[in-house]
Order: sequence, then C-alpha cells, then structure tokens
Amino acid sequence: MELQGETHSWLTHLKAFILISHINGQRIKTRKRNIAVPLDPATFADAVVQIYLDNAGDLELVVKSIESSDLDFSRYGDTFFEVIFNGGRTQPGTTKPDEGERHPYSIIDCEPKREVILPSVIYIQKILRRKPFLIKNLENVLRRFLQSLELFEENERKKLAIFTALMFSQKLSGLPPETVFQPLLKDNLVAKGLVLSFITVFFKEYLVDNSLDDLISILKRGKMEDNLLEFFPSAKRSAEGFSEHFTKEGLVPLVEYNEKKIFEVKVKEIKSALTTQIAEEGDISEVTETVKQCVKDTKLPDIEIVRILWDAIMDSVQWSGKNHQQNANSALRKVKTWAPLLNTFCSTGKLELELMYKVQIQCYEDANLMKLFPEIVRSLYDQDVLAEDTILLWFRKGTNPKGRQTFVKALEPFVKWLEEAEEED
Repeated sequence: MELQGETHSWLTHLKAFILISHINGQRIKTRKRNIAVPLDPATFADAVVQIYLDNAGDLELVVKSIESSDLDFSRYGDTFFEVIFNGGRTQPGTTKPDEGERHPYSIIDCEPKREVILPSVIYIQKILRRKPFLIKNLENVLRRFLQSLELFEENERKKLAIFTALMFSQKLSGLPPETVFQPLLKDNLVAKGLVLSFITVFFKEYLVDNSLDDLISILKRGKMEDNLLEFFPSAKRSAEGFSEHFTKEGLVPLVEYNEKKIFEVKVKEIKSALTTQIAEEGDISEVTETVKQCVKDTKLPDIEIVRILWDAIMDSVQWSGKNHQQNANSALRKVKTWAPLLNTFCSTGKLELELMYKVQIQCYEDANLMKLFPEIVRSLYDQDVLAEDTILLWFRKGTNPKGRQTFVKALEPFVKWLEEAEEED
C-alpha cells in the first residue's frame, strides 16, 4: 500500500510538472524507443562479408540477401564496394586491407579472366538498378584504386583493367568515363609504365565485344580522344612509339585511327597557316617555300597538298553577305592571284584532275560558288594550272556525282570552244 501511494504521488507530481511546463511554453523532450544504433564502417563491412560467406559467393543469392538486409548502404556505400573489390574493408584512404572479416570471392582474388570477372560486373549492375544512389560510391572507390595502381600486384592491376573494360562494355549505368581515365594520369603512374599496361588491357578487353567507334566514343566522353599519348611514359611518347606498342599488342585499327588523327591535325595546322598568309596577301614565292617546307616536314602526299592549297585560297576570300557579284569577283580574284602557287604543285595530270574535283565539290557545297564553276575552270586554264586534256577528261569521264550534270552543262560552251580550237590546231 505504501508503494502504491508513493507511485500515485510521483505520477501526480509528474502531471503537475508537465502542466506547468506546457503553460510556460516549454516542450518536453521524450526519448524514442527501439532506435537501432548506427553501424560503424567496420561492422558494416563484416556484415556484408558474412552475406558472401553465408551464400558461398553465389552472387545471385548475395543480391537477394543484400536486398532483404537492413544495412545502411546510403551511409557506407564506399565500404560496400571495398568489400566487392577487395574482399573486406580497406584502411581509410588506401587500398590495404583493414582488420576484420574477409571473403575469398572478391574481384582482386579471382582469376584474371573476363569470363570469371563478368559475373561481378553483372552483380554490381543489379545492385545499382535497385540502389542507383550507389553509383557515386563506385566512382569514389574505383578512382581511389586507379590512383593507387602501384600498390597492386601486376595480376591485380590486370583484373582491375578487365573489370573496368567489362564495366563499360556492359554499359554500367551512370558511370562517366572521366572517372576512369583522369585518375590514371598521375605522373608517377605514367612514368612507371603502369598506366600504359593498364590501358592496353582495357582496350583489348573492351574491343572483344565492341567496335573501335564505341571505344572512341568512350575516349571522347572521357576527354582523352586527342590525348592518347598522355598514357605513355615520356621516353615513348611519340607517334612512332604509339604505333610500335599497339601494333605489337594486335591493336592495328587503333594505330590506324591515331595515324589518321595525327594526319588531320597536320592538315589543319598547315591549312590555317596558309590561309593566314594568303589572306594577308603575302609574297607568293615565300608562301611557295612555306608549302615546300611543310611537304618536307610532314611527308604529306602531293594530292593532299593540292586539296589544302585550294581550301586555303577559298578560306581566305572575304565574303560580303548577300552581294553575290561582289563575292564572285573576290573569289575569282583570289584564284587568279594565287594560280602560280597552284601551278607549282599541280605538276601532273592526276593532280590537275584532283584540283578539278576539289573545285567541283566546293562549288556544289558552297552557295557562293555554285554559279562560278565554269569561270573558275576557265581562269585556271588561262593561268596554265589546268591543261586542256585534264578539262576534257573531267568533262567526258568525271566520276564524282556531286552537281556533275549541272556543271557539265555549264561548262559545255567552254569545252566546245576547246574542241574547236583543238581541231583548228
């Protein structure tokens, strides 16, 4: 009875206190019950490892167990991918294993073969579909591992390269290519040749199931399309070194692509320099020497030089809006002025014919020049750039279809004049 009386008295005082507090505007904080204590990263890692062990590494079962678990993946996403890659938690900021449970089914522990690593990629893909917010954690861990390639054994680096290639091959949603390529460009990793070794395996594995165009697309998105030599140590960083290395590795299409890129860069640089000189009305003899030096330095074929020269001359024309007559006069004046330059390098009938095709295509594609085709051809003939035989050959047997019927008809009067002059001779 005394105990009941004391309890009743205590409850009475508590109610009075709550009432007074409410009247004074104070809020009473009550402790929530049954709140689980948040896991720390080590305990979280152990829990994920246990899921692997309980399911004997069967990734289908692991996915189901993870789905039904109450683990806080949003808080410990990085730790989750450490367990996938390394079999357990790694020491903060490193790739070294930390204390705690480990499982033997990680990417680092498996064989360095695509058919062995592919299930792990598909497994991660399933996890990301269910928990897309984890993509950022995958980026974090992958970036850290790639920046620490020197801490892995050669075989482990190969596994990472195969995994990364398969990851893009399987189009793992949301992972930007720069996540892979940019971390690799650490000077010490490049200097040791580790990056070149990694990227070579990556290229070879990716191209097993994908085209070169697909690879180039990834490189573009990763901002590496024009910087492939940055993967090479400085001693091997040359076009020759690139060709030698990837030819030896059986990646001839990649070598051909790179050579084409280098060629395009050279052409662009030469064209830009010549356009500037011609626009500034430079001395023809000086421009001619510039072109000869370019030919010597770059070893560009004669036919490409002719194309570059024509483009540079046309690019230097100052077009004046809708005044067609003024545009026509400007273009014809440029052709007449720089005909001696063209004449120097159009040294064979084949090169003259190539120049005619170049004029044909540009007149077809450029509204400013569409009606000028016969006048340009006539001017080039008068300046001894195009021979009569070349013009007649183009007229009778030309193979480029772009605007051909229109231009043939437009050139008929001039051709007729040439044929009559030939008969008189």
